Amino acid sequence: MNESAAPAPPRDVFAGAPFEEHRARLRAVAYRLLGTSEEADAAVQDVRRTWPDVHTPVAPGPVPTPYDPVEVLARGCLDRLRSRESHRERPWDPWDPWAPGGPHHPRAPGEPPPPAALDGLTPPERLAFVLHDEFSVPYERIAPLLERTPAAARRLAGRARYRLREAEEMPEPDPPRQRTAVAAFLTAARAGDTAALRALLDPDAALRADAEAERTGTAAAHGAGAVAEAVGPLAGTARKALVDGAAGLAWPAEGEPRLVLVFTVLEDRITAIDALADEDHLDRLELHV
Repeated sequence: MNESAAPAPPRDVFAGAPFEEHRARLRAVAYRLLGTSEEADAAVQDVRRTWPDVHTPVAPGPVPTPYDPVEVLARGCLDRLRSRESHRERPWDPWDPWAPGGPHHPRAPGEPPPPAALDGLTPPERLAFVLHDEFSVPYERIAPLLERTPAAARRLAGRARYRLREAEEMPEPDPPRQRTAVAAFLTAARAGDTAALRALLDPDAALRADAEAERTGTAAAHGAGAVAEAVGPLAGTARKALVDGAAGLAWPAEGEPRLVLVFTVLEDRITAIDALADEDHLDRLELHV
């Protein structure tokens, strides 16, 4: 079994272990989470600096929580991914031909998607997918890292598989919950109620925009406040739409849609909004307004 597919070690396996015995696995996890050697090496060094000194006597008192460097590493990588998402420079292309399954990137069964393909995921999606699917970390250990329930972590990984086109359908669809969230978002946007918009968005929410959407002024954003500010005015002049059978918004309010907002909803919070304006992207959607 290769390293990436090996079961995750128990939390206390690292107690008293030399750091170098685990460097290779930590480096592999960091590289898949971050996608570059430089960032992976820096993240592993951050863990090295926190590695417990086995020669330091344990002070009397409550037994400390076992040190788990994978969790320490994952938290650091999540911070880096969030920072990267906040400073995204390239427009997002949901049908990138170089993505997994695309015509320019055939993959053998079981071959992991290339790092560039993971860039289309939100930070929580990427963390849940990589840790669980590639390194066998159980959802019960992933959930606290994302401040979500294990069930929510499972759905995040499922949505990541869908975005990577490794699943035919979005997992566990909940149309009534999604319609409610999108309708509330539209109402708040039309009222100019930024506080209500923020309340409907997950703190880690991401607004992704294709190149044409960015050219028309809808820039990518990360975090509830930034997403509410970026998409609120646009959503306020949009109308309800069915996008591939799910609730979404189409802009402008009348006439032929020139931009579509696609929503991902998880546990009553909007975790991602995809702004699509490229004609080729719109043609791929089953759109009813």
